[in-house]
Amino acid sequence: QVQLVESGGRLVQAGDSLRLSCAASGRTFSAYTMGWFRQAPGKEREFVSAISRSGSMTYYTDSVKGRFTISRDNALNTVYLQMNSLKPEDTAVYYCAAGRTWSPADFGSWGQGTQVTVSS
Repeated sequence: QVQLVESGGRLVQAGDSLRLSCAASGRTFSAYTMGWFRQAPGKEREFVSAISRSGSMTYYTDSVKGRFTISRDNALNTVYLQMNSLKPEDTAVYYCAAGRTWSPADFGSWGQGTQVTVSS
């Protein structure tokens, strides 16, 4: 298991940018595919983005393509989510997760979440 702590969420205005960070400790960080999920009030959790163990491959859900960028620094045991051109519909609790594969069902370690609120 790996322990994850997210940070960076806050209240911003539409069009603003925000960078989320997720610091990992415990087992070898570079052994995990890392992902970002989000959950808005009254909605199901959504798989937003993921990055391979080396950082060479990434995934984005359609609604964030071209606006969000995921990256990782294996030396710092940290994964980031750069969010640009934020929209009110991006408002959610954002969770960092670690998994063995790209499948959302395989992400077994989770952070506590960080709130992102985008005002119109």
